[in-house]
Amino acid sequence: MSMVNKTILVVDDEPRTRQGIKQTLEQWAAGRYTVETAENGVEARERLLKERFHLLITDVRMPQVSGLELIRSLSAVHRKPAVIVISGYAEFTYVQQALQLGAFNYLLKPLDKAELLRVAEEALKHEEEGQRREKLEKLVDHRLLEIDPDQPVMGEAVREALAYVEGHLGDQLTMAEVAGRLHLNASYFSVLFKEQTGLPFSEYLTRLRLQRAKELLLNSRLSVAEIGESVGYRTDKYFIKVFKEHEGVSPSRYRQRISDQADNIQ
Repeated sequence: MSMVNKTILVVDDEPRTRQGIKQTLEQWAAGRYTVETAENGVEARERLLKERFHLLITDVRMPQVSGLELIRSLSAVHRKPAVIVISGYAEFTYVQQALQLGAFNYLLKPLDKAELLRVAEEALKHEEEGQRREKLEKLVDHRLLEIDPDQPVMGEAVREALAYVEGHLGDQLTMAEVAGRLHLNASYFSVLFKEQTGLPFSEYLTRLRLQRAKELLLNSRLSVAEIGESVGYRTDKYFIKVFKEHEGVSPSRYRQRISDQADNIQ
C-alpha cells in the first residue's frame, strides 16, 4: 500500500496524549505520510470539512465537540477518512456508539504503541480499499450486472454464448459466428438472446468491450491502441469513436480524468 501524501489527523484535548500519538506515528512513518493534530473537536471539524484526511484518530470525549459529534460531521465529507477512537474503560458506551457510526476500531487508554501502529496501518488499508471500491463502482455498467447467467430464465444456449463472448472478447466476434458455434439459426439466436438478457447481442458486446476497456484504462499502462485491440476493435480510430459515443470523452481523456481522481484520493 502506498502511503505517499496520505494524511492523518490526531484530535485530543490532552496535549501530552496528542503529541505522543503524533510522535509515535511520525517515527514509524519515516516521512511516508503526514501527521497533523487538532487540540479540540471544533478545530478538527472545521479542518475535516475543508481538507482531505485519510485517517482520523480522535478522543471520544472532548469539550464542546465530542469525538462522536466529530464522526457524525463526516456525513458532510465527500471522501471520508477511516476513524479510530480513543477512550478509557469507563467510556465503552461511547465506543459502541462510535462503532455504530462507522468508526473502524478503537484504542483504550493508556495507549500501547505497538497496538496503535497495528490498528493505524489496518485502518489506512481499509480506507484505501474503500476508495478503490468507490472508483471501481464508477466504472461498472449496471446494465451488465443485471445479466445473471444463473437465473432460472437463462437457457443453456445463452449461458454458453455469454461464456464464449467473455473468453473471446479480443476476437472479431459476430452474432452469426456465436450462433453458429451453438448450432443455432442467427435470427433465432438474436431473439433468444434479447429475451433472456434484455439486451440485443450487439449492444451487449459493445457494453462488455467498453467495460473491459475502462478497467484497462484504470489498471494498466497499455496504450489506447493496445487496449482497443485487446477488446476486439481492429483500429484505434474506431475504438476511440465508439468509446466517445458512449462515454462522452475519448479513452485518453477518460484515463486522465480517472488518474486525476486517483491523485486526489491519495
